[in-house]
Amino acid sequence: MRIIVSAGGTGGHIYPAISIIDKLKEKDKKLEVLYIGTTNRMESELIPKRGIPYKGLEIYGFTKNIGRDIKNIYLVTSNYFKCRKIIKEFNPDLVLGFGGYVTYPVIKAAKSLKIKTFIHEQNSLVGKTNKALSKNVDLVAVSFLSTLKKFPKAKKVIYSGNPCGEAAKNAKIIKKSDIGLDNNKKLVIVVAGSLGSSSLNEKMKEFLKLSKKSSWQVVYITGKNHYETFIKGTRYNSNIKILPFLDNLPGLMKSADLIISRAGASTMSEILSLSLPAIFIPSPYVANNHQYYNAKEIVDNNASLMIEEKDLNAKELYNMVENLFQDKQKYEIMKMNLKNLGKIESGKIIVNEIGELLK
Repeated sequence: MRIIVSAGGTGGHIYPAISIIDKLKEKDKKLEVLYIGTTNRMESELIPKRGIPYKGLEIYGFTKNIGRDIKNIYLVTSNYFKCRKIIKEFNPDLVLGFGGYVTYPVIKAAKSLKIKTFIHEQNSLVGKTNKALSKNVDLVAVSFLSTLKKFPKAKKVIYSGNPCGEAAKNAKIIKKSDIGLDNNKKLVIVVAGSLGSSSLNEKMKEFLKLSKKSSWQVVYITGKNHYETFIKGTRYNSNIKILPFLDNLPGLMKSADLIISRAGASTMSEILSLSLPAIFIPSPYVANNHQYYNAKEIVDNNASLMIEEKDLNAKELYNMVENLFQDKQKYEIMKMNLKNLGKIESGKIIVNEIGELLK
């Protein structure tokens, strides 16, 4: 089988795409893949490092900058014709999109060439690109049950969950002692998405100061670009570990007791898959505030807690952690509810549906 995969911008789009590529390779050892992404976002480095053939497009999201948006209209059109040429040369059986504006010309070009198409929506709120593409593609898969009804013009919509959750379930465990911490003490992971967050980092320094006297341990992941600034001039107790990045975060999540995180799609799926209680701090800087609605889906099912960044207070957050660890019944109810919400065979569901699509 030959496939073209497109996803761009953030790990929330890219990692589900990688998960499905890996799952398809398990089924078809001769699978040929071409990945189309942007020239300047994280996929342009991440995908070639995995040995996957890569084509980059210069394209940007639409903003309120009139000059840039006019240029982008031209880029969308020119990339559509570029993608038609790429697709004709590669001759795929299927083209898969996992979100991000780069997928728009790719999927549109595939449909114009009568190639079967699939898109996956990771968030509770539908992204603009997927919404625009949904009425033309052959199959739409969603991560949240509530999102099924948000594609009224789609030919076929299925609830698959997010394949990152299944990948998390299979991740190699990282023990607390592997990173210099105590296996017998509770562990809290704090992470602000694949790129980190400068605004959250500033607010969390006080939380770490409070945590140095706690009975639990903290792994704080700053994001690569923020690490040097974050650690400059500060010493932390032995129960606090500061890391710039962790490639196998799900492996450490398997050893953790709680995660404090943004509410990006990939992280949400991993939390559900591993039944790991969470305190969400949704990013207010994303399109349509979609992380808030991602988190709300879980919180409304009494499976996690949430505090918005505008309301974030170090002492209150510290007390939320302390109270959750002390209230064992509440903690176990959360774990049980997460287990009931989690759908861990997402990759298998998507691969099976793709098989049916190509018959």
